[in-house]
Amino acid sequence: MDNSFFLSLVVPCYNEEAAIPLFFIEADKICSLTNKQFEFIFIDDGSKDNTLNILRHLADQNSKIHYISFSRNFGKEAAILAGLQAAQGEYVVIMDVDGQDPPSLIPQMLEAVISGEYDCAGARRISRIGEPLVRSLFAKLFYKLMKKITSLDVVDGIRDFRLMNRKYLEAFLALHERNRFSKAVFPWIGFKTKWFEYKNIERVAGKTKWSFWKLFLYSLDGIIAFSSKPLAIASITGIILFFLAIFSVFIIIIRKLLWGDQVSGWASTVCIILFCSGIQLFTAGILGQYLAKIYTEVKQRPHFIIREAK
Repeated sequence: MDNSFFLSLVVPCYNEEAAIPLFFIEADKICSLTNKQFEFIFIDDGSKDNTLNILRHLADQNSKIHYISFSRNFGKEAAILAGLQAAQGEYVVIMDVDGQDPPSLIPQMLEAVISGEYDCAGARRISRIGEPLVRSLFAKLFYKLMKKITSLDVVDGIRDFRLMNRKYLEAFLALHERNRFSKAVFPWIGFKTKWFEYKNIERVAGKTKWSFWKLFLYSLDGIIAFSSKPLAIASITGIILFFLAIFSVFIIIIRKLLWGDQVSGWASTVCIILFCSGIQLFTAGILGQYLAKIYTEVKQRPHFIIREAK
């Protein structure tokens, strides 16, 4: 493929009017050190602030800046996909605009991939200083769980920040699923990845758009998209409860024969009924999540709709 650029930077944005100028100055300075042609592809994911106007202004002032603006907020996964589809570079970088992905790592990542020994270079945080304790704890638990139930090498602390060659990119774009979870899609693709570690960096401006609840739902999407083990867990739970019920029947019969019919025990009976009902609703919910994902896939709606691009 005859690419127009040596390097493409794919940068998803959602309400990042304050961070974009700061990011561009730093990233442009670092990429200029390569003495190669490079481009910026900003994806405005339906922002409600002045993000789009800032991108328009930057694109008018600099020919290496391009942008894609969605008709509404489709989510970060859709923004990443749109940027990767539009990237023309021989090498492509995905990174956040908030400054938590240090552009200073790009030369090292580029060197690792250009060498031919690796197809991708990724970044992972080795510390979560400044992050709420509960959020940090649940994040670590999620990565351990994800690695165990999917059998994928989902590394703790990984970011969307990664640099890949064209071969790796085309493998990613060959996947057409609607329910995307990039942190697991990338290891599923395979190839050789070199990891670069760094300590947590605070945002340069603005506030995070990821609440604990949004991250929790996002993690559930990732588990469901890459493992059927929750269905197996639901089935095993049902089998265990079935044998417990059989055991309880024998206990009741023996109790009846030895001590006769007794009225006591209604409280424990109610607790058992509530417990079993909760398990049933829980397992039905797991099944419902898989059905919902199938429902989304079969509709074949586009991942995003572009309102404006340059």
